[in-house]
This record gives sequence, structure tokens and C-alpha cells, in this order.
Amino acid sequence: MAKQKIILATTSPRRHGLAQTMGLDFEIVPSSYEEDMTQKMNPREMVMAFSYGKALDVSKKHKEGIVIGVDTICVFKGKNLGKPSSDKDAFKMLKSFSGKKQYVYSGVCLIDCKTGKTIKDYEVTEVYFKKMSDNEIKSYINTGEHKDKAGGYGIQDLSSIFIKKINGCYFNVMGFPIYNIYKNLTKLGVDIFQYERWSGVGIDKV
Repeated sequence: MAKQKIILATTSPRRHGLAQTMGLDFEIVPSSYEEDMTQKMNPREMVMAFSYGKALDVSKKHKEGIVIGVDTICVFKGKNLGKPSSDKDAFKMLKSFSGKKQYVYSGVCLIDCKTGKTIKDYEVTEVYFKKMSDNEIKSYINTGEHKDKAGGYGIQDLSSIFIKKINGCYFNVMGFPIYNIYKNLTKLGVDIFQYERWSGVGIDKV
């Protein structure tokens, strides 16, 4: 297996951090692809389309290397939820989750810039919430940790106190399903054990 340049088509610090845990030496190249949450697609179709759009946009700018595009949404009662538009929107989302189950979908797309080979995949995780009081939700929102997170929460931060259990990949809820990505990297001939520790190339582009 050859050692290839890995390019992350994302500005998300959480995804950068999780890529580091995999031992990948990667470059960060933000995608200019614009998501359209109004499109009528089921959750699986939506995240796969968005992750492909991100990866394709970045792959066009490189002659070699493997681009990884990931997109994550929360789904509740059949409705696709992205990032809250305001604190009020975040409160509404979290209030609706109280004592209930919702789903986190992530689309994963890998593109080999040299060969054009493309892999599209997805991951889904069930997230079970405890019953939350209005005061708990407001206190959490006041921390600001809900911002820039699909569904208005992050399983890795303070909102973890609201989550009773999950069924599926923990890292998927964080927006970077590690096993899924590793599995698909190997299909493109990548041996992650050949990589040295992350060097931070491209971090100035964020």
C-alpha cells in the first residue's frame, strides 16, 4: 500500500482532531460547496450528496492525494436538522429531543484525485436523550457550546450529560465516523500505519 497525501475538505476543529487520532498526516482545504437543506431527500441521500459535493469541489483543485468529505445531520421524527440558526432555534431542537430518540447521519466520501476513484458511504447512530428541563437547556445554551453543531449539541461536550445512551458509532455523533473512514481508506490502498504524527499542514487556511 502506498503512502498518499490526505486532504480534509472541512474546517471543523472536531474533525481535524479525530483525524489526528487516526494518525493521519493531512492537509486542510476547506470546500466552497454550499449545502441546500431544502432539497427533498431522505437523510441517507442528503448526507451522501453533501459529502460528495464537498469532496468533489476540493478534488478538482488537486492532481493527487485522497480527499475526505464528511457531512453530518441530525434527524428527528423524519425531519432533517442541520445547525441551529439561533439560540432560540437551538432551544426548540433540544426541547423536542427531551426524553426521546433521534438519529445522527454522516455521509462519507473519499476521492482519489489521481485516478478519480470515488467511494460514497454513510453511517447512522441512534441517540437517546434524558428528559431535560427548560432550565437545563437554557443553561447549556448559555455556555455557547451548542453553536456550529448539528442538532444544537455535541456528545463530546457538556451536553453529554443529557445523553442516556447511543446505539452505533460514537465518533459518528461527533461528525467523523472513524471506522467507516478507515475502512474506506483501505479500499483506496491507504495504510494509515505508514503515517507519522500529524504535522499541521494547512491549519493556517482555516
